[in-house]
Amino acid sequence: MKRNKHKLGKKIAVATAAAFLLAPVALGPVEAQAAKGDYGVDWSIYQGAYGKWGYDHDKFSISQIGGTNTGWDLYDQWTYGSQVKSTIAMGRRAHTYIWWENVTNNAQADHVLNYFLPKIQTPKGSIVALDVERGAQNTAVLDRALQRIKAAGYTPVIYGYKGYLTSTVDLHYLAKKYVLYLAEYPSMSVTPTPNYNFFPSFENIGIFQFTSTYVAGGLDGDIDLTGITDNGYKNGNPMKPETHTPAVDAGKKLHQDTHNYTVKAGDSWWSIANKYGMDMTALATLNGKTISTVIHPGDVLRVADKGQGYGGMNFGVDASFDFDGAFTTVVSGGTVPTTPTSAPDSGQSVWRKPTGTYLVKAGDTLSGIASQFGTTWQSLAAINGLGNPNVIFPGQVLKVTGQASTQNTYYVQNGDTLSGIASKFGTTYQELAKINGIANPNIIGVGQKIILPSGGGVNAYTVKSGDTLSGIASRFGTTWQALASKNHITDPNMIFPGQTIQI
Repeated sequence: MKRNKHKLGKKIAVATAAAFLLAPVALGPVEAQAAKGDYGVDWSIYQGAYGKWGYDHDKFSISQIGGTNTGWDLYDQWTYGSQVKSTIAMGRRAHTYIWWENVTNNAQADHVLNYFLPKIQTPKGSIVALDVERGAQNTAVLDRALQRIKAAGYTPVIYGYKGYLTSTVDLHYLAKKYVLYLAEYPSMSVTPTPNYNFFPSFENIGIFQFTSTYVAGGLDGDIDLTGITDNGYKNGNPMKPETHTPAVDAGKKLHQDTHNYTVKAGDSWWSIANKYGMDMTALATLNGKTISTVIHPGDVLRVADKGQGYGGMNFGVDASFDFDGAFTTVVSGGTVPTTPTSAPDSGQSVWRKPTGTYLVKAGDTLSGIASQFGTTWQSLAAINGLGNPNVIFPGQVLKVTGQASTQNTYYVQNGDTLSGIASKFGTTYQELAKINGIANPNIIGVGQKIILPSGGGVNAYTVKSGDTLSGIASRFGTTWQALASKNHITDPNMIFPGQTIQI
């Protein structure tokens, strides 16, 4: 599992344990066995607003609601509510976890749980795991916290690594009362199924996290050993939660307005979305993927029913589905949530994208977004606290300054010269230098915004080798969707050198 600040290094097993001869015995409160052997994933903010699935056979997700690093400071994961909703919409079971670091006294434990327990969006009976993998711990305090989770009507679970847990708490004592969710990885290679030679044998293990590279690029992969992930759902049916929450009910509604579609030879994200009147990015998002994900004949996708639009929701486009208050301000002694708005005719709290922000879409880059708003990627990285400017994801909300430009502008590309740009747009380099205050016309930089003369609007662009439609759109302050529509491009991934794109 991952906290919201940065990825943590996962423990990789370095010695081969006895194979799955020491099978765990479920001693905790397991209500159903139907899910035994089911695969699933766990998510934090790194998996975006709607999560990321590994394989079609995945049956459950465990999403981070937030957590604490000191026992007093609290933070939310703005992705939590929409990830729960997305899971239910896919016909899968949603569960919850809380990051638990340096909680060493009862006052801290109560402070954390008083804040998070009322905000849980998965149904009563579902798993609420404490992610215990870092910092100081206290057995009695952990016991008290898990008892509170149980008293609130959820299934209490301890997540962590065997070595860390046994060195910081009395794990044998806790395992007699609570189900364990243990992680151990054989390597960082893609691992789609468990290698039980590396199983962390202990009492009462309900879930085994067997990899952090479930798929290429990284994703935690889990297997349910006892059926515990059925908890919270009648007979394990995601459409029959034990109780109702706004996120679960919204997911059920979306599920009812969608159905399975089996990918056929020749299909693409664009063709399938077009067939069902959906936004292509929304289609990919609904399925926990991006439009860059390769789909194959036989893959099963969730699509909108014909005539249903998209369940009356612009899912995947405006990120308005974080039902727990979304963005928060971290302050000493607690977290103060922003005030959510009220969804019409629903009574649900929904998060609305704040002004002065930009919602990242599939294909976006930080430099491209910066160009749209007349700033630099360095500035965006700084004001958004981005450690790695190459890592942004669809559904992420970035703070921006200014407004998207409506001027006739061009953004300098590698290899451009001012005279070459002038020639493209029927003007002179002297005129461009004058308008843009360029002292030396021989010095322009990649990503620099060039304002074009009034009336010298861009009419067309000739595709060059290496161009993408989203990249061209970024240069001219528009979107790839607008260019695809204007140029009748049915597959935005298929453009070719020499092709003329009307701007």
